[in-house]
Amino acid sequence: MREVELMGKRAKAASRKLAALGTNVKNSALEAMASSLKDSRDRIMEANKRDIEKSKKKGLSRAFIDRLTITPSRFEDMVDSILHIAKLPDPVGGVIRMWRRPNGLEISKVRVPIGVIGIIYEARPNVSVDASCLCLKSGNSVLLRGGTDAINSNLTIVDVLSKAAICAGIPGGSLQLIKDTSHRAVEVLLRLDKYVDLIIPRGGENLIRVVTEKSKIPVIKHYKGVCHVYVDSEADLKIAQEVCFNAKVQRPGVCNAMETMLVHKKLVRKFLKPMFGRFKTAGVEIRGCPEVRRIVPAVKRATEKDWSTEYLDLILSVKVVSSLEEAMNHINTYGSGHSDAIITTNLNSARRFLAEVDSACVYVNASTRFTDGGEFGMGAEIGISTDKFHARGPMGLEELTTYKYIVYGDGQIRE
Repeated sequence: MREVELMGKRAKAASRKLAALGTNVKNSALEAMASSLKDSRDRIMEANKRDIEKSKKKGLSRAFIDRLTITPSRFEDMVDSILHIAKLPDPVGGVIRMWRRPNGLEISKVRVPIGVIGIIYEARPNVSVDASCLCLKSGNSVLLRGGTDAINSNLTIVDVLSKAAICAGIPGGSLQLIKDTSHRAVEVLLRLDKYVDLIIPRGGENLIRVVTEKSKIPVIKHYKGVCHVYVDSEADLKIAQEVCFNAKVQRPGVCNAMETMLVHKKLVRKFLKPMFGRFKTAGVEIRGCPEVRRIVPAVKRATEKDWSTEYLDLILSVKVVSSLEEAMNHINTYGSGHSDAIITTNLNSARRFLAEVDSACVYVNASTRFTDGGEFGMGAEIGISTDKFHARGPMGLEELTTYKYIVYGDGQIRE
């Protein structure tokens, strides 16, 4: 595992040069990377095809294979995200605050890169693109460690991006992929606190737990998404139907999909039967509380475990609640602090939900599927943090910076 340590050392050396690069150099590199990625489309799609075939032979889940797959539209999204990042303001050097002390000292709080960021992720090859480009624009070196099942896709993508970046003036070592997909390689990476400044894991609950337990480096967790939509007693039922259907069905295998739907008891008969009809047509399996099963006996019984489960599939837990308070208590008890929504026409209920639900993203009359760096206008995301310190929710360029204090004087000394 000496190679992983050497990669960390190269990344640290590169990060010091990268932090000093001007915005124009970084933007030109991103444009070159987008162009090279586009020119390598057939090569990347062929590599992804090999990963998909291998995963199907292993019998991996439909949701997993969906996350692994680069469709033509997703490929175009990857190219577009690079170009979008190039157009975004450079956070490095941005002045957060500036003030002058009575003794004449001029103090500025200025954004700077974090340094070297390690990304550990599973399945999604697009993470290789998003992480590389966001780190480059924010002045950080990045060490990528993707999963075994996406190795061909990741190797090809990172090879294309890194060569284009170096040709455009980015220091060698700024963008590296750890080719060893063993657990041992992860363990070595997590001990490189001499070279790596931050670890961001993206994947299943087990991966997050292992990384958090073993890392000697600070970790920002992209934890599971047990997302809720609460249909309030004063909901617009047309909006409720459309939002709930979108939140569950549009792409069920992602962290911002709805996993539990809460419905006020006043709306049970008017809302549940037509909603369940749409879900049934889409192939959604419903698991309900006793009240739900009383109205629709064919529904499976929801267990205690279901309320805190991230299915990442066409499975949905449904619970009838008697009040806004009960809905919020359920979300704060069983949710993962990711994304939760209320459907209501009552402004006071909306305000209470926004204030009292303890999640990174809270919505009124909109789908949780919008929790995404691209949808938030960040160009892409390096993860969706469910932590509360430093970064929370979709992490874009600003979340990949820290700050330093810059102090100008003219000979002041402290008495």
